[in-house]
Amino acid sequence: MVESRIGRRIRRFRKEKNLTIREFSEISGVSTALVSQLERGIGNPSLSVLKLISGTLGIPLSALFNEEIDNASLIRRRTEHERIHNPNEKSAVYFNLTPGPLKSNVELLMMVLGPGRETNRDFSQHFEEEIAFLLEGEAYLVFEDEEFLLEPGDAVRILPSRRHKLRNAGEKRVRVLFIKSRNNG
Repeated sequence: MVESRIGRRIRRFRKEKNLTIREFSEISGVSTALVSQLERGIGNPSLSVLKLISGTLGIPLSALFNEEIDNASLIRRRTEHERIHNPNEKSAVYFNLTPGPLKSNVELLMMVLGPGRETNRDFSQHFEEEIAFLLEGEAYLVFEDEEFLLEPGDAVRILPSRRHKLRNAGEKRVRVLFIKSRNNG
């Protein structure tokens, strides 16, 4: 029933512009019959027709396909934190905290690092930017040949391709919150 969802969106956007089907048809160049069929969910539009419609409505083409998102689905409860297995990291445990049913442009992760452990023997290197915020414990952030002690409340910006790792030299666990940009290219 993709056609009916697209049709409902076309109707909603058209009405937001205060256009009748006839007015919309004249502006877009799409016949009134086809617009009417699409809005009732019985037409099967071509990509070129959808481009004409989205252009006339002044919206991105993707707006006709986006699912309506239930606000409750944008909340991720503590009991729903998803543990992530990272084969490159034997000492750290990661949890995906990013809420929502759709892929986001940012990712929220929490890492737990036990006493006397470090994230990698070698250095991590990402092609996305990330920000780390120390929630609990003390850890050393190591950028190749430099080390910086981080305490609870400290934040660090890790630029793309910057080689790094975290080391817990203490006797208590470390919890770090990561906000990572996502490369959607």
